[in-house]
Amino acid sequence: MKIATWNVNSIRTRIEHVTNWLQTNQIDILCLQETKVTDKDFPMQPFLDIGYHCYISGQKSYNGVAIFSRSPLTQISAGFSPILGDATVGSFDEQKRLIAGVIDDICIISVYVPNGSEVGSEKYEYKLKWLKLLQEYLKIALDKSPNLCICGDFNIVPDDRDIYNPKAAANSVGLSIPERQALTEITELGLSDPFRKFTSEGGHYSWWDYRAAAFPRNNGWRIDHHYLSPPLYEKAKSCTIDIAPRKLVKPSDHTPVIVEI
Repeated sequence: MKIATWNVNSIRTRIEHVTNWLQTNQIDILCLQETKVTDKDFPMQPFLDIGYHCYISGQKSYNGVAIFSRSPLTQISAGFSPILGDATVGSFDEQKRLIAGVIDDICIISVYVPNGSEVGSEKYEYKLKWLKLLQEYLKIALDKSPNLCICGDFNIVPDDRDIYNPKAAANSVGLSIPERQALTEITELGLSDPFRKFTSEGGHYSWWDYRAAAFPRNNGWRIDHHYLSPPLYEKAKSCTIDIAPRKLVKPSDHTPVIVEI
């Protein structure tokens, strides 16, 4: 089973990129972020036409997550509330950032973690609170399913190997100690990064700024991740970053990451 994650930075803008890539790579499950479209306006038909079931949770112009799957999913849910309850979640589900479903007893979760803007800002504090909710959500999800894959745009650089110039960006959002600690607390629930199972060196990235020739210079950040529970981590055969879509005309600033189980 091939499970991919891709922040497409507007699904309507990247329809051809995504459909062509899916057909070329024979992906079983694709988790999307930043679809940037309401559910009623989601361009579903091109993906149905190539054999995918589409599960979506979107909003106009911002955020938005989806899961495409060759086989139907069950137990579809969007947001934190189905697991944590409305009283705990409050207004955090207003931003469409999480969708989940089950296939072959595997729980698949697509997430778009808030960017955080800048350290110390209101958006940064929102990000830390959102990550705490994600931790609580995953505690319960892992109790329900020993086979879990959460993937998406985490907007966090796990360690200094995962960014081209860690010293220059040391005080930037995505690298701050509280953010990295929040991610560590999530992985300490029993989740592991399969990319690091197969690749130990730095220099491999999933996001490059559109500015300053960042992509040609490989001035990137690895912020798009998969995290697997122990049974799936043991079964992981590979985890790769496909930079080919980033070379296309008018690409997303992110590129797909694929784990094969």
